[in-house]
Amino acid sequence: MPNVNPMSGRCLCGEVSLTATPKSLHVGACHCDMCRQWGGGPLLAVECEESVQWFGEEKVAVFGSSDWAERGFCRECGTHLFYRLREGGHTAIPVGLFQECENWQLTEQVFIDRKPPFYSFAEQTRNLTGEALFALFSADEHSPDSTDH
Repeated sequence: MPNVNPMSGRCLCGEVSLTATPKSLHVGACHCDMCRQWGGGPLLAVECEESVQWFGEEKVAVFGSSDWAERGFCRECGTHLFYRLREGGHTAIPVGLFQECENWQLTEQVFIDRKPPFYSFAEQTRNLTGEALFALFSADEHSPDSTDH
């Protein structure tokens, strides 16, 4: 897998920007109920762990969406900025925030059991149900409910 260089992005109004180094050029789609309610469709995001540097942080609002995760958005324009775990360093950044977009590959779909029938992706991906996803993190001390991501 090639090294991924730092990338920059910003919200719609430009009040919040970021520099991050994604773990890879792989994009994941989350079909959980909360992601679909949050954005009207699946969340298409890349994993950046803790390598995110924010500018304009005073414009970032954070919503505690569960006991283990939170979601951030711009206070001015409402752009979705991240989904992150409160512990463990996992940060997912919506891929659309990044200006660079040529080499992304959709490689994984999670909560595939929650995906509604009115859309689908053509790419061959790794597909995980909510139960399978949480089984991967079963060593973690908290075991989230599979409907609330």
